[in-house]
This record gives sequence, structure tokens and C-alpha cells, in this order.
Amino acid sequence: MRYIDSFKEGEKIKGVYLCKKRIKATTKAGKEYEILTLQDKTGTVDAKIWNPGTPSFDDFGVMDYISVMGDVTSFNGAVQFNLLRATVAYENAYDPSDYMPSSEYSIEAMYDELLSFVDSVENKYLHALLKTFFVEDKDFIKEFKMHSAAKTIHHGFRGGLLEHSLGVTRLASTFALNYNYLNRDLLITGALLHDIGKMKELSPMPENDYTDAGNLMGHLVMGSEMIGEKIHDIEGFPTDLKLEIQHLILSHHGELEYGSPKKPAIAEAFALNFADKTDASLETMKEILKGTPQNGEWMGYQRMFESNFRRTTISND
Repeated sequence: MRYIDSFKEGEKIKGVYLCKKRIKATTKAGKEYEILTLQDKTGTVDAKIWNPGTPSFDDFGVMDYISVMGDVTSFNGAVQFNLLRATVAYENAYDPSDYMPSSEYSIEAMYDELLSFVDSVENKYLHALLKTFFVEDKDFIKEFKMHSAAKTIHHGFRGGLLEHSLGVTRLASTFALNYNYLNRDLLITGALLHDIGKMKELSPMPENDYTDAGNLMGHLVMGSEMIGEKIHDIEGFPTDLKLEIQHLILSHHGELEYGSPKKPAIAEAFALNFADKTDASLETMKEILKGTPQNGEWMGYQRMFESNFRRTTISND
């Protein structure tokens, strides 16, 4: 198949893609058209149907695999797909694994490294808490390995939650090494668990959309609840320690306007917020740069970072 990340302006493309979005719209002149988002494992592309309701287009829905033909164009510097035909694909015409973006790293290797961080936690209560999730709960482990960390923005792919959690934990470990007044065990535990609520906030791949609970409660609250439920079964778990680990989860977005029910109130909570923001921001930059021309051209204003971007002109080699 022809993957979306290889699309170039001026090409005519024929293939099967996952429909992630389909909405009706109207031009300023009053003409109806449709806006779609198509996905494969390399990413997504915006698509347009300019003549809906004709025999060339089936009544397919969101999350259907569709067989399409169309022209690749460009709009505001971004690739766009103008569809000439779109019909529901036959089941034997596609492999679902081709439509789920996945981490570029080995899932099992990342999980082994995560377990090494679990083993490094010396506090017996925090160590027991981590084991209840990452060693003993087989259903949790299976889902955690495959789950995404976001619908969009960063780590929105299979294995993204594991990759992001590991990235945040690596940074947290470095912070604890550089600033020895931080409680390493508490910070590492918070880093490993900080986003587990996303397993309830987002539906599994390839849908990867907000659940009712995700919209109504959010992953910080649900993650804190998940931790509280596990702690309930750990005999003698100190009340103060329970409050501190739940505070890390509830405050790790740093600001009330960013979704934190509480602002950080202990040093480890500030450190976790810095680690989370750093890993998320640098992954977002990485994903933006993946679509950047290799010749150092400016990409234009990036709203999230409030800055114009281009790729560095020197190589990593």
C-alpha cells in the first residue's frame, strides 16, 4: 500500500485507508462538501469530497476502512487529498495493523526498562504499589503496552503511553540525581503512574477517542482513583504517602487551566510536571519535524509553541 507520509503534491493515489472523521460542511457560496481525516500507521491526512451524494461515494462511516482514489494537493503548506471516489473496502483488502500508528521502539524492550525502574524503588509501600500494576495485573499490563498517550498532539500511537511514561521516568530519575533533596522513590512512582488514567480516558486503538468517562472526569482524576483502589489492598500503606502520590497525579499538568485539579504543592510534584511537559513538548516537536522539508525551509507558525519552525541545518551524524 501507499503510506500517507509518502504522499506528494500532484500525485494520484489509490488505496485503502481508515476513516477517522467525516463531517459535512458548506462553502461560502453555499455549496455542500465533506471533510474527512484518513489514517494509516504513518499518520493522517485531511481529505475533501467536493461532490458528495454521487454514486462515486458510499454511505460509509467513521472507523470504516474505505477504498479511495484521489489527487494529492497542498493547502497552506500541508498535504491534502481531494477524493474522486470512496467506497467501503472489502475485509480481505486490508490488514488492520497497517492502520495503527505504532511506537518506533520495541515494546518489550521499553517494558523491560520500565520494570528496572520499578525494581529500583526501595520504599516497600511504593514498590508494592508499582508491582500491583506492572507485575501482577496481567490485564493492565497488556493494555498499558498497547495504549496511546493522546488522541492528538504527542504519543498518539500504539505503545505511546508506555513510551511517554518511560520518557518521563528517565527525566525524573535524572532530576532526582541532580537534586538530591527530591524523594526519588516518590518521584519515580509518580512518573511511572502519572498517565495510567488515559487507559480509561481514551478508547483503544485504532479508534483512540475520548470515552464518556474521559470527557466527564479526565485522566488525572481517574488515575488517582485507580491508585487509591490498589492502595486499599496494600496493608499498612501510610496515609500521608497515599496523599502525596495521589497529589502528584492530580497536579502533574501544573496549572488549573491545563486540567490539573490542584497545582503542585510539593517539590516532587513540580519535578514531575517539568518532566511530563518536557517529554510531551519534545515529542510534539519531533512529530512536527517529521513532516519538515530536509533543506532547512521554514515551516510557518506553530500555534502550540507560538513560534516559526525549521529543521536544523547540521546533521546528527
